[in-house]
Amino acid sequence: MIDGYLRCCGHTAALLLALCLAALPARGQVRIKDIADVEGVRDNQLVGYGLVVGLAGTGDKLDSAVFTRQSLIGMLERLGVNTRDQEAKLQTKNVAAVMVTANLPAFVRSGSRIDIAVSALGDAKDLTGGTLLVTPLLAADGEVYAVAQGAIATGAIAARGANASVNRGVPTSGRIANGATVEKEVGYLLANKTALRLGLRNPDLTTARRMAAAINAALGANAARATDPRTVAVDLAGRDTIETLARIEDLRVQPDSAAVVVIDEASGTIVMGANVRVSTVAIAQGNLTIRVTETAEVSQPGPFSGGTTTTVGRTNIQVEDSADKKLGILSGNVTLRDLVANLNALGVGPRDMITILQSIKAAGALQAELQVR
Repeated sequence: MIDGYLRCCGHTAALLLALCLAALPARGQVRIKDIADVEGVRDNQLVGYGLVVGLAGTGDKLDSAVFTRQSLIGMLERLGVNTRDQEAKLQTKNVAAVMVTANLPAFVRSGSRIDIAVSALGDAKDLTGGTLLVTPLLAADGEVYAVAQGAIATGAIAARGANASVNRGVPTSGRIANGATVEKEVGYLLANKTALRLGLRNPDLTTARRMAAAINAALGANAARATDPRTVAVDLAGRDTIETLARIEDLRVQPDSAAVVVIDEASGTIVMGANVRVSTVAIAQGNLTIRVTETAEVSQPGPFSGGTTTTVGRTNIQVEDSADKKLGILSGNVTLRDLVANLNALGVGPRDMITILQSIKAAGALQAELQVR
């Protein structure tokens, strides 16, 4: 009886463990919504020209920024203030002309609020503390889709003195959270679609095939097919579009990627993909460093010698040829982890590692695409 009880408990524990493991996502798998977009569901860029007022003397110089002067005069005239006769006397430095940009999200409705970015157009020094006046935002079709207004937050610090100045951040660019009100919607009837296409953010034929297979396993055979490395076509005929898309977005696949090594020479950054492989190659790294140091020494003559005190230069030259560096061998078809470990064992820095990777590629031993930026 006790043996039967123990066997029963063992089967129950094994079943619970299996259920828990099944509930966890497989290693390396991601949701389709994180690697693909629905074709046609996209943001739209908006842009507008406006004026910022309320600056503490850090705005445009009206003598040089002609567009700011004309915009200021036009705005005052619309408000019933005639300044044409006194145009030459307009010397305020509290106004700046700016460009306003925003992204209009998909399915946003009239009356919704969106964030905007404000950037100085003239020679303004700082937009901190300014207020953007009513600015229409236009799309590529020339129609007004939103109207922006509000106080600008730059998050920058700018302090100036007679002989020094300190700047942190970019004071001529800022943002206004929820600074624009949507006035016009971009129509897109997603619920009426009988067929859709999913676009991969990183095109790959293997990933597209795996996506199609996962969708077919969930919806039935022939529901999806990969048409190219970027696109997976989905047949929604006879299905509820929104419910089906919700199911597809939550499906998990393991994305594949090409073997790529990306090098940013400006910052010394190296990024290598998981599929990078190196054939058998020998590496020796060493730099010739010549260090020249100039030291001024004072030459003091002896008493009653009639000489004068003078400064004599001393030159010290040191040559380092990295003679202690050894020749290292990387065995064939090493993995990314082995490659990094072997390069680190050579005692080289990121800059030298960039040169080594370029040389390995030139030798034909780096089985990956090398992208230098």
